[in-house]
Amino acid sequence: MNTSEFYGKEKISKILFKLAPPVMLAQLIQALYNIMDSLFIGKYSNSGLTALSIVYPLQLLMIALAVGTGVGINTIMASKLGQGQEKEANDYAGTSMPLMLVLWFLFAVVMYLAMPLYAKMSTETETIINDVIVYGRIVNVLSFGLFLESGWTKVLQAKGDMKTPMIAQIIGAIVNIVLDPILIFGMFGLPQLGIKGAAIATVIGQMIAALIVFKKGFYSSPKKEVYPSYVLKIFQLGLPNILMQSAYTLYIFGLNMILASFSDQAVTALGLYYKWQTIFFIPLGAMQTCIVPVISFNYAAGNIERCKKTLFESILFGMSFMLLGVLCFETIPGTMLQVFTSDSLVIEIGTIGFRIIGISFIPLVTSLIYPVFFQAVGKSVKSSLLTILRTVCCFVPLGYLFSRLGLNYFWLTYPVTEVITTLVGFMFYKQFMKKYRFVKV
Repeated sequence: MNTSEFYGKEKISKILFKLAPPVMLAQLIQALYNIMDSLFIGKYSNSGLTALSIVYPLQLLMIALAVGTGVGINTIMASKLGQGQEKEANDYAGTSMPLMLVLWFLFAVVMYLAMPLYAKMSTETETIINDVIVYGRIVNVLSFGLFLESGWTKVLQAKGDMKTPMIAQIIGAIVNIVLDPILIFGMFGLPQLGIKGAAIATVIGQMIAALIVFKKGFYSSPKKEVYPSYVLKIFQLGLPNILMQSAYTLYIFGLNMILASFSDQAVTALGLYYKWQTIFFIPLGAMQTCIVPVISFNYAAGNIERCKKTLFESILFGMSFMLLGVLCFETIPGTMLQVFTSDSLVIEIGTIGFRIIGISFIPLVTSLIYPVFFQAVGKSVKSSLLTILRTVCCFVPLGYLFSRLGLNYFWLTYPVTEVITTLVGFMFYKQFMKKYRFVKV
């Protein structure tokens, strides 16, 4: 079945169940290597575990820039394929490598220079500051593998190839997991590198993944003359995703700063939540990835009913899967925290936080899928507004207000934010459908 028949005629549930499992498996392996990173570092030193929590927002910023740009390439390629313009779609694919290398270079320079200041803003503990600088510089400055892999992966996904990116990410993650204990603890005669070893293992895994998707994802660069218009279009479509992911960086940094006013252990507890979040959000992340080309294709083809059905079914699947997250966060939060740390204060703080955050998982599904829907239909303003509302207008301001009542109240930020964003997203969706029907008539 070719791309037109698959995206345009196949049953939506079958499309999602075909596209989602490879993405979910790849994200599961990625989540496992993030967890193993924290697990090994937690065994090595408590300061290293806190440093990982502090560097995490910057890693999200890096991923936002790389993956968000890739999403822009993916979206425009799916749209061109939906219009039968395969050559132009391939030309957009050819911009991936040059564009990603430029973005990596700019990001690497800024991160290298800014890392000491960022570390000192985040904590006053000298050992943690040193760990942040060492780990942060390596994983951000040597991140060209992540940038290239992100671009080539989105090219392949636009073509309907979910298997190759899955294999690449799995192998890259396995390499990372295997190298982590070897480099951190100095096994097989190698020197004990500590947190530096964890960072080196991470970038090697990213490079391996990039090499695997290179063969199928690389396309010849188009003529230089088209780059300004192509890059502009890519960022117009990818900007909502970049903003959405970048806003995560800003709000997690803001929340870290708020929690730092209580203790380093509170910051660590929040970091451990985000480690576990990567596991439980895998089905939702897969839905976000898979619906973009489906909705973009059908919207370009004028089939709004398939767009609506794709949105509805992705929300239904997402909520069904997130029920498991609710169950675990409500019943076994202490056990989840003890996987990483034996610090009784971290466990005490995290247990309360996990239980309150857990009730936000159901409204979170629509809170995150509505922006992706608007991105896929080219309504970048609505998508960006929802992202800004959630991460800038709600998370940090509400976090600060609730924290004034006490640390336990701080965690109410999560359910309140997701409910507000969902309500506004639904309102935007109703407005969009009403305007679409009016235009069609």
